[in-house]
Amino acid sequence: MIRLLHPHFPARTLFLAVSEICLVVAGFLISIFVRLGTDEASILLEYEQGFVKILVVLAVFIVCMYYFDLYASSTISNGREIFVRMVQALGTQSVILALFYYAYPHFRLGRGIFILGFSLVAVMLFLWRRLFLMLNLLPQFAQRTLIFGDGPLADSLSRELTGRPELGLNVVGHILETNYEGDPTVLENSDRPGKTLSVLEDSLSYAVKTLRVNRIVVTMSDRRGKLPVELLLSLKSRGIIIQDGPDVYEAVTGKLPVDALDLAWLLFSPGFHVSKFLLIYKRLASLIVSVVGLVFSLPLLPFVALAVKLSSPGPLLYKQKRAGCNGVIFDCYKVRTMRADAEADSGPTWATD
Repeated sequence: MIRLLHPHFPARTLFLAVSEICLVVAGFLISIFVRLGTDEASILLEYEQGFVKILVVLAVFIVCMYYFDLYASSTISNGREIFVRMVQALGTQSVILALFYYAYPHFRLGRGIFILGFSLVAVMLFLWRRLFLMLNLLPQFAQRTLIFGDGPLADSLSRELTGRPELGLNVVGHILETNYEGDPTVLENSDRPGKTLSVLEDSLSYAVKTLRVNRIVVTMSDRRGKLPVELLLSLKSRGIIIQDGPDVYEAVTGKLPVDALDLAWLLFSPGFHVSKFLLIYKRLASLIVSVVGLVFSLPLLPFVALAVKLSSPGPLLYKQKRAGCNGVIFDCYKVRTMRADAEADSGPTWATD
């Protein structure tokens, strides 16, 4: 997992996104050189903002693929779902770019270049997704992971890791601490003569050797007097990654495992202090992204307004009171996406499945 700002992203998903960015750019560069030849292609790229035009196409491609969940863990390993969503994303991209070129014609790449590049990129993306899916499902490319401990977190974490091959973590075993509760038996530690291991520690040491474990995730609920700290430190010194269960769960799912948290975790967690720099950065980023998004969506707004008016009577914009930072109440305006009287009887209600 790689952490960008605050969220965690699977390294394989980031690699997939970066590789597809390269494929889109390469596809349109190839189409420019094939269509125009070396000399005219150089003129287009250097003097006619060819790279800027390609970046516009790239931005639309990536945004559409993101919003069609082509990088979501629920679909990234489903070949049939990927094919359907890819077709939908490519169709949406062509419509958006057609409207954009109509509003801003100086960004056009040229009809021949666009058709050739779009077709080439579509073929390359389909082939690359198929190859990526085949490689992603191979257990040889995954880290062999052992879950150590029971706790309320163990089962849910095991299901998450097993159902998300893009994480590159292959669960090869699970040691249950309840099997050894109340058993005072100790065994000789062959690695360190003169030292002894409990049955639980011996099971961990044996599992690491026989299963060729690369990573251990500790999910013990009560660790007082049970956690084999010396053994875990010894394994860590040999290059095995030791991770805390709640941290892994948060990184994988983006959610906190409330049942597995204790006061110590809350006390030492880093998420309560927000620096002024981060607040300024978030505000500037929000304003910049909002302005850019508004500029690019302006050509679509007349069609959106027409669709809203034709679908149901009522105002174009929906107004609602919202609570902001420090509980400050403000008016939120958005394009209406439901009937004007949808909540007349019940009042504002929480969304449901």
